[in-house]
Amino acid sequence: MFGQIVKSFSSRRVSPAEVRAETWALGCRHQGRVLEGAKSELTASNLSVHRTMLLKAIVRSFRG
Repeated sequence: MFGQIVKSFSSRRVSPAEVRAETWALGCRHQGRVLEGAKSELTASNLSVHRTMLLKAIVRSFRG
């Protein structure tokens, strides 16, 4: 059981490559305003768990 829980969490991790790719895509969609675009897209109600984690990772990367 514990192994399944760990596998579930690890499968939902966001890779650095995903963050880079989505950062580029957000820049294109939001005229270079990646942070504002990520925050804006986080307000959508129909986001998957993985998409939410990806957008939050981008916000963290710009704040930190």
